[in-house]
Amino acid sequence: MIDTTQAPDPNTPMAGFSRLAHFPVTFFAIVMGLMGLTLALHAGAPAMPILEPASSLMLLIGAAVMIVIAMIYIAKALRHPASVAEEWHHPVKLAFFPTISISLLLLATAVFPYNTTLAEYVWLAGVAGQGVLTIAVISGWISHRSFQVGHLTPAWFIPAVGNVIVPVLGARMGYIETSWLFFSGGMIFWIVLLTLVMNRLIFHDPIVARLFPTMVILIAPPAVAFLAYVSMTGDVDGIARLLIYSGYIFAVLVIAQVPRLAKLPFALSWWALSFPIAALSIASFRFAQLDGSRTHHNIGFILLIVLVLVVAGLIWRTGQAILRGEICQPE
Repeated sequence: MIDTTQAPDPNTPMAGFSRLAHFPVTFFAIVMGLMGLTLALHAGAPAMPILEPASSLMLLIGAAVMIVIAMIYIAKALRHPASVAEEWHHPVKLAFFPTISISLLLLATAVFPYNTTLAEYVWLAGVAGQGVLTIAVISGWISHRSFQVGHLTPAWFIPAVGNVIVPVLGARMGYIETSWLFFSGGMIFWIVLLTLVMNRLIFHDPIVARLFPTMVILIAPPAVAFLAYVSMTGDVDGIARLLIYSGYIFAVLVIAQVPRLAKLPFALSWWALSFPIAALSIASFRFAQLDGSRTHHNIGFILLIVLVLVVAGLIWRTGQAILRGEICQPE
């Protein structure tokens, strides 16, 4: 009779099944980063055409990575449903479940220039998933569970970010009222969560090292909200300026944290750096396109260069962590 209380030998096939149970939903943050880079390269292509084939290549890579991660997570859900339930009830990991629907929305936005019909189907699937997950996550937050202040991190912005991503492509495809619905929900919860997060950062203990990179997520909501707003209105007005400059302000605050970030060990949470930088780069390019601002155009390219370096570094560090068996381990 097999003793199931013993940990499997890491060199046996059973070890792979054991690690599958610890495959985290946070892996979908990698897809967000790759799709963010794809869209940022596409946004910079009008001024530098060489970026367009690079964007197409990144789309293929990002889509392939997304399929692989999705298949592995589905296998986990089928083989280890209790592990998925445990993640769902985890006070921090719960906020990462909308990265699944966000990945679909970003994929749809990236595919749109190549195949509008496919993009619309993927977008509709992403919208449905985002709606369900937003309600489910927020219901989980306000349930009878007892959350501690230490559980609150900028990662809680993820459901709000997903809602404001919906109009970026939705308005272009004619889903105006749906776009305003999700935009309104995302903005309401962003403002509420921003108040809670700032209170936590100022008046309570610092965020633990493993989750400190999620500080960069502060940049994402206003940057994405700018893109959504101008997609629905087609103009850069006072509200649009308020949103993009809020993104710049949060970016400066994050830059001030770089010395501390540089001292931290690598974890999957580091992928939180990628998408917010991509969103602010795309927002800068979009502002420059609508307003004719050379300054914002240059900011967009500077952020794009930083993004390329960050994603390259994250891919390298993630690959090393996988080879060393540091990923998919019990926490």
